[in-house]
Amino acid sequence: MSSVDVRTVTESEFPDWLRAVRTGFLVPPVIPPEEEVKRRLAHFDLARTQGAFDAGRCVATFRSFAQELTAVGGAPVAASGVSQVAVSPTHRRRGLLSRMMDAELRASKERGEAVSTLIAAEYPIYGRYGYGPAASLTEWTVDVRRAGLDPRWSGPEDGGRIDLIDAPEFRKIGPDLHNQVRAVRHGMVSRSELSWQARTGAVPQPDGQPFTEPFYALYRSPSGEVEGYAAYSCDDHWDDGKQPMNTATVRDLMALTPAAERALWRFVCSVDWVTLVKSGYRAPDDLLPLLLPNPRAARVTTYADFLWVRILDVVRALESRTYGTSGSLVLELRDAAGFAGGRYRLDASPEGATCAPTSASADLTMDIAELGTLYLGDESAVRLAALGRVAEDAPGAAARADLLLRASRRPWCPDVF
Repeated sequence: MSSVDVRTVTESEFPDWLRAVRTGFLVPPVIPPEEEVKRRLAHFDLARTQGAFDAGRCVATFRSFAQELTAVGGAPVAASGVSQVAVSPTHRRRGLLSRMMDAELRASKERGEAVSTLIAAEYPIYGRYGYGPAASLTEWTVDVRRAGLDPRWSGPEDGGRIDLIDAPEFRKIGPDLHNQVRAVRHGMVSRSELSWQARTGAVPQPDGQPFTEPFYALYRSPSGEVEGYAAYSCDDHWDDGKQPMNTATVRDLMALTPAAERALWRFVCSVDWVTLVKSGYRAPDDLLPLLLPNPRAARVTTYADFLWVRILDVVRALESRTYGTSGSLVLELRDAAGFAGGRYRLDASPEGATCAPTSASADLTMDIAELGTLYLGDESAVRLAALGRVAEDAPGAAARADLLLRASRRPWCPDVF
């Protein structure tokens, strides 16, 4: 059996790398047109793009890109976003992913990125590399006929207004508003210029499907400030009685204020001819269901883990986030890959936090993946201890950890990358 060479990809190898990505994701395995190859190449850092080659043919793919992850409290944390990980079915179970992942995490550590992030297509894969599920998502389908909303609604009750805008205007407004929301909502990640182009149809869609322009709704406060937007699409379905039974699918909804969020959901749920509204990817504690007079009209259609986090720099990661109370915690962290293991003391308060290596006795012992799961404040150390995934070395330490680490809102990452 020939040996497989794992290395960064050259420009001449990039078209074959794209074919291998398509193979791994069960998309027709053809090399994309030259224009698409050039467009993608312009947005890729080949130094962060790996391939596995067998007899000159790319059989596995892996890439990363610079990203920012919003920590609890709103601070941006330097992250490495991992994407387009695929191994061809002919070369599974040969350790190719492990080799590429090891190279990536070593490089990420050297670049000074505090964490690595990814969206896991399959649950069992990434825990062994130190990633833990840190943010979940929920999708609702709202039957607006049962929601109890007043059909006579004609605009926001606070005196604001909602306007429909076109794609070029949305392209100007959307990125800045998203960044403002990202600065206050932990779990969110930065969006690239290419992703905004794809959202507005300026470039071909990543999945190769034709772009259908959505409706873009903008919320302005009573003072005229832009505080939210919703991008949604509608199908065209009529029942046998020739009654409209359309579904509105929210592609993106961002709001800086609760008033903007309430107004945008109310607007989408009041569009004529729409009987169902699909929410898109939302945080599990989204306001949507409880905005309705009858919350049972919002049916959960998806609830799943989504964003996974791998801690690479314990000190920077823990010092970057905020804490709602004061306390100290000594963590014994196991990291088989050797990137972030050791014993650390966290001293935290609402005014700030310090974290440093220590020789003091541990309060909690866990693998580095469990710290990733706890990092964004969504999971309970008490629950992980009950599962045997966290060892409580000092009585009551897991409960103290929850007081320090948990957040008042659940983290939210609406973006696939």
